[in-house]
Amino acid sequence: MECWPVFGQGLFPLQQGCSRHLVWWLSVLASVYLCTVCESFNSFRPERQEWSFNHMTVHRSSGAVYVGAVNRIYKLSGNLTLLVSHDTGPEADNKGCYPPQTVQPCSEPLSPTNNINKLLLIDYDQSRLLACGSLHQGVCKLLRLDDLFTLAEPSHRKEHYLSSVDRTGTMYGVIVPRPGQDAATLFIGTAVGGKQDYFPTLSSRKLPHDPESSSMLDYEMHSDFVSSLVKIPSDTLALVPRFDIYYIYGFASGAFVYFLTVQPETHESGASGDGASADLFYTSRIVRLCKGDNKFHSYASLPLGCTRRGVEYRLLQAAYLSKPGPTLAAALNVSTQDDVLFAVFSKGQKRYHRPPDDSALCVFTVREINARIKERLQSCYQGEGHLELHWLLGKDVHCTKAPVPIDDLFCGLDINQPLGGSQLVTGLMLYTETRDRLTSVASYVYNGLCVAFVGTRSGRLKK
Repeated sequence: MECWPVFGQGLFPLQQGCSRHLVWWLSVLASVYLCTVCESFNSFRPERQEWSFNHMTVHRSSGAVYVGAVNRIYKLSGNLTLLVSHDTGPEADNKGCYPPQTVQPCSEPLSPTNNINKLLLIDYDQSRLLACGSLHQGVCKLLRLDDLFTLAEPSHRKEHYLSSVDRTGTMYGVIVPRPGQDAATLFIGTAVGGKQDYFPTLSSRKLPHDPESSSMLDYEMHSDFVSSLVKIPSDTLALVPRFDIYYIYGFASGAFVYFLTVQPETHESGASGDGASADLFYTSRIVRLCKGDNKFHSYASLPLGCTRRGVEYRLLQAAYLSKPGPTLAAALNVSTQDDVLFAVFSKGQKRYHRPPDDSALCVFTVREINARIKERLQSCYQGEGHLELHWLLGKDVHCTKAPVPIDDLFCGLDINQPLGGSQLVTGLMLYTETRDRLTSVASYVYNGLCVAFVGTRSGRLKK
């Protein structure tokens, strides 16, 4: 089995009004499904052109395709035949209603509002789908996998409101099973759109087996002194009014959960005076937490990117976790069972919301990421430097020297946390594109060959 990007070009026409990322993904699925019989590509379109596709997940056993779109959740067969459709909107709403008017009367004027799907996850242990949207401050539904029947729609407590941001590509979640317990854990990161008092940017929540449990989406831990959540401080928004953290990708590997984010820099030399989006410098970061850390003492974050001939690619567009085959594993000095991370970046660190077309595909090993985080922890526990997490701490906090052994599974203490860093974790650059920005990436093992698929801004597929 090889896992090495083999690049060619293929053009798939875009349906007008649909997300390029999802059209590209559905084209990949159709091509894999049909390539053995050389048939033409199948396609699937929403009922209305403006109801774009936002997210997609494929069941690892059945091959069923679940698509989160504006106002709809779809279940498709492997050849993109529609099996079930579930309505999620539009509904009467107003972003100013907190709690939403479904819970208590709201004085704000209501109007028909689209529900943009922001999170779509399969809970394999309980055979259900978690679908979270933009309506009613970001409530979620639990749907039965077979027929998309609504099992629960918790919406009556503040823990049920994840974020009212109505942009896709700002939220990501990871479900961590808890064998022998009656609930899994949902790690979720989201942009908050300036409502830092209402929504944490990162949290871990209970996902009980019983969909009607009163503890559904409760924080794993919540007290006056310690909680399983991170909020953006109001002082950070005073410094950078448009500060937010965009969660691009997330995954679990070994004992840890990881999130890949993009956020403005907030140290004194990097923050603009008025927080204007065009003036900000952005940094892509990888955030790591221990799976069982309810206190978030293991929070560690390092910048991520890749460089070539002095040119930096630092604006993360997409990422995908995979396994390497023998050739790539040898090049990266890992085994074929190690996890590797493919990531797509645009050039530079400015204009994140309108990134340049100059972009690159890079690969990282999770082993190297962990090694760099371990080095950072060891350095800090030797009393060297600062915590370097200005956006969260608001000041330079010195590392505290402590005789603590830092092994590969260290999950933090109540000192030297949360921990940031400024040394770039650099990936191996595999491919660059200067005219048609790379926007999506996935890898797939086919006939013993692991191929990297890369989607572009114009809707082209490169493999």
